[in-house]
Amino acid sequence: MSKCLITNNIRKLRFLADVMTQQQLADSVGVSRQTIVAIEKGKYSPTLELAFRISHVFNTPLDEVFSFHPEEEKK
Repeated sequence: MSKCLITNNIRKLRFLADVMTQQQLADSVGVSRQTIVAIEKGKYSPTLELAFRISHVFNTPLDEVFSFHPEEEKK
């Protein structure tokens, strides 16, 4: 079975958005700051709806906020 890894550029995008705080982003998309922290650290994968909300806040295409990196199964 193969693993997959989803990474994100949220921290960079927050910095580019006049240093938006995690709390400001959380308030904009309707989640807790802890949820944003977990997503940024790669400990939590957002729902598709939340991923779209985050990309909308930054006016950035979804695939520039989140990246999918399938990993080959080690043999």
